[in-house]
Amino acid sequence: MRFRFLCSLMALALSVTSPAWAQGDKPQNAPRNGGDFSDVVQPGSKVPTGVILVKGARSSASDSVTPVPEGGNVTSNVFSDQYFGMSYALPRDWEEKYKGAPPSDSGRYVLAQLRPVDTFKGPARGNILITAQDMFFSPFPAGNALELVNYSKDHLQADYKVEMPPTPTKIAGRPFTFFAYWSPIAELHWYVLATEIRCHTVQLVMTSRDTKLLENLVLDLDKMKLPAETGPTAGTGGGDVPVCIKDYASGDNVIGRVEPVFTERRFNSVPVRIIIDKEGKVKHIHFLSAFPDQAKVITSALEQWRFKRHLQNGQPVEVETGLMFGRSAYRARGPESERATE
Repeated sequence: MRFRFLCSLMALALSVTSPAWAQGDKPQNAPRNGGDFSDVVQPGSKVPTGVILVKGARSSASDSVTPVPEGGNVTSNVFSDQYFGMSYALPRDWEEKYKGAPPSDSGRYVLAQLRPVDTFKGPARGNILITAQDMFFSPFPAGNALELVNYSKDHLQADYKVEMPPTPTKIAGRPFTFFAYWSPIAELHWYVLATEIRCHTVQLVMTSRDTKLLENLVLDLDKMKLPAETGPTAGTGGGDVPVCIKDYASGDNVIGRVEPVFTERRFNSVPVRIIIDKEGKVKHIHFLSAFPDQAKVITSALEQWRFKRHLQNGQPVEVETGLMFGRSAYRARGPESERATE
């Protein structure tokens, strides 16, 4: 059955991824709670169960109205993400127990992690991971979703085996790339379905020992709702969605710019996505990872930038693009991008 299922996907391809103090030596005026010199070892407050506190660099945006990739959620057993224009009704007896981690400074998102509920009845359990990779900041030598899946296939560890190479298919009427591999040692199978939306590679990764479960999960994906631009390469814009253009905030496209002036030197990368309106002004700023003081200074500077209007079919359109401030550990940087460093 699994062989026939994989072959059917191949058929679709033809038709269309401190030192301690000595005893008794206590400092004067010791803090009442916490700190290196406190004699109170119990914290004043506890972190609620199931909560992870994240301090320092984090994602943020210049407004709370414009959708951001990490803004997806599961409500009434339906995962929806307004930024990507997608929605997916979870399989029966499945749930999202934990929210995904904040985006990384290389543009990697965990949009949702889904799994069967504790009372799930079945021969084996599984997992669905919905991820996105921002192709503006990807550390991999890939320019689109198809290239990223092929890169993943070519760099599998030696103890993983390919079950089906990257193969074009359709999910919910939209083009995807299907890729399957497994671990003979762990007896686990991975089914990967990848496409591109707004210059992000969106992947649905299904894992289980039960290939029949995986097959049913793939078939169930046809109920998803996806935007019209979904495909191997995407970002042409349309309607309320801006056109995505890599490195648009450089060269002759920039009419005026103000450099951010930082009061404290840090050494982290600060990837920023911006939306430029039809008049060439920055209307939205999305920080994938930045300290609050960095976000404040960069926002103040970017709000003063001015760009050439971008035309499609003779009409001005909004543009979404990426900039990297700070120090990037992921790729070589040219003179233009060096001007954006701290």
